[in-house]
Amino acid sequence: MPDGISSPKQRTLRTPQELVQAGLLPPEALADAQAVATRYAIALPPALAARIETPHDPLGLQFIPDAAELITAPHEDADPIADEALSPIPGIVHRYPDRALLKPLLACPVYCRFCFRREQVGPDGGLLSADELDAAYAYIAERPAIREIILTGGDPLILSPRRLGDILRRLQAIPHVELLRIHSRVPVADPSLLNDALLAALDIETPLYIAVHANHAREFSPEANAGLRRLSRLGIPLLGQSVLLKDVNDSEDALAALFRAMLRARVKPYYLHQLDPAPGTARFHVEPARGREILAALRGRISGTAFPTYILDRPGGLGKIPL
Repeated sequence: MPDGISSPKQRTLRTPQELVQAGLLPPEALADAQAVATRYAIALPPALAARIETPHDPLGLQFIPDAAELITAPHEDADPIADEALSPIPGIVHRYPDRALLKPLLACPVYCRFCFRREQVGPDGGLLSADELDAAYAYIAERPAIREIILTGGDPLILSPRRLGDILRRLQAIPHVELLRIHSRVPVADPSLLNDALLAALDIETPLYIAVHANHAREFSPEANAGLRRLSRLGIPLLGQSVLLKDVNDSEDALAALFRAMLRARVKPYYLHQLDPAPGTARFHVEPARGREILAALRGRISGTAFPTYILDRPGGLGKIPL
């Protein structure tokens, strides 16, 4: 694992052979999974691996490679929301006037089989160099209209606490940056990383929000909930981000259970994303009409605090609109 990225104590499964040995992939699927692995990264940390029952259950579908990933539909795009077109310098994506993304790395604790950045992320980490980070800070400092920085990637919470703390403090030193946000799967994928050193790095003066990506209630293990409780005790507001996925959460019962699990973990459901059409993700597509139908059916069944905004990130970098 590249220098500057935290290493989990237990071994993450990273090859199809390891998935077979762990009983998470049938031997007859090995050859197809190996073909997928030549193009898209695999990583499955112990915390999630232990909660998968079969490759086709709601967790297995999200994280275990499948031959369908090598089929690119005509409407799919390697950069479906135009991150690259809106990236003026390495590590920065500037889509909206008042906020910008900072991607300090392109590695994740787990690689989702539907990820819209699946052509970019991988185990080499894609860490920004010191010079590239300095250029990113300068870009932000020169644009007073930027009020919020969203740390994403990759997953910023797998950075070493020293490196993450340095990034946060450099950003909070820019006078016009009023808000910081981190998007992460770490709280559900590898809650062991939420240790004292990381919590100390997150304890900053500038208001900091963490958006937690989870798509199924079973991702909220006791360990995940304990880690989220530690974050909330720092005063960090926790937001929930999910993707509507076929056979994972595309039912009234599955989404109700997910949103309730978020609230029990002190996470406010924030966005339910329509799937971005990255290559090889068509098997997860749910029609927007079905998404609207599900959410309409949940009105009156679950608390208003449990409702996220159902959104589409428009192709070509045009930004988000509510569905």
